[in-house]
Amino acid sequence: MTGTLFLIPNTLGKRDAFDPLPDVIPAGVQQIAAQLDYLVAENAKTARAFLKKLNETSALAHPIQQIEIRELNVNTRAEALAALLDPIAEGRDGGLLSEAGVPAVADPGADLVRLAHARGVTVRPLVGPSSILLAVMGSGLNGQSFAFNGYLPVDADARAQKLRELEARSRKAHQTQVWIETPYRNGALLEALRQHCAGSTLLSIAVDLTLPTETIVTLPLSAWRPDRLDLHKRPAIFSLLAS
Repeated sequence: MTGTLFLIPNTLGKRDAFDPLPDVIPAGVQQIAAQLDYLVAENAKTARAFLKKLNETSALAHPIQQIEIRELNVNTRAEALAALLDPIAEGRDGGLLSEAGVPAVADPGADLVRLAHARGVTVRPLVGPSSILLAVMGSGLNGQSFAFNGYLPVDADARAQKLRELEARSRKAHQTQVWIETPYRNGALLEALRQHCAGSTLLSIAVDLTLPTETIVTLPLSAWRPDRLDLHKRPAIFSLLAS
């Protein structure tokens, strides 16, 4: 009999050292995570930090140094996935832990989940914070139809073309377009939006979701100014809806 692959959500952003996990991670999820002795995570060091915080409210069943942690990130080769899944396929319960938010969404863990299904391993997604869904919920834009587009191109010309494509798609389908950006490029992205998209297009920016400094602002692009919201090095989700 195979074990179960639990998809374990993590917190969003950098939280105060004294912030308890129950603020964003349900107690039932904590209890399941605390029982596991095998984790697949993007970064072993931050996974151990998560476990230390988890132990404050849900006592770990095993000492942290005895919990096996293997890394799965953008540098992991496809042929290495089978070995990551082997302990679970052989009967050991394990967890897939994201660096932030929920695993397998805008996250390299999706490939491991697909392999788990192919090998008949039970997959259990657990409830936790998703910056994408929280941003759509708080935007006031179309939540019936939306698309997540990951990161936009870094090159200025390619980014401008992509923004025009997303705006046209949004206008045609009345579909909210959602994406993320590296925090230090937020300001440049906002300026590109103001330059290449229509002033009537609605833009929502959500920063620091679930943190004490959380802010969500939705305005037509014509009303957005660089000083409207401090975006400097803050985790942000951008959502656009064109009319």
